Amino acid sequence: MSHPHCLIHSPKDNCGVVVVEGLTAGTDMLCLITETDTTFRLTATMDIPIGHKVALTDIPAQATVWKYGEDVGITKAAIGKGEHLHVHNAKTKRW
Repeated sequence: MSHPHCLIHSPKDNCGVVVVEGLTAGTDMLCLITETDTTFRLTATMDIPIGHKVALTDIPAQATVWKYGEDVGITKAAIGKGEHLHVHNAKTKRW
């Protein structure tokens, strides 16, 4: 297997973490779900910095963000599949 561009922890997750420097819009990413050791392809629609999240599906506004198989926040706006998911369009539910 080639080196993945994106890691996902659980099949339940709707976002993954970019693990390569300089990921640009249009990149055909290799995504690895670590819990099941399965892969799939996803096209990045935006430049996404290393360590930031990418939406794996279209996620509506006010929807739960799933990462590590856990509820980690809520979207502030709709986020398209392959888009950058970060503090500009999602937030914690704690405050």
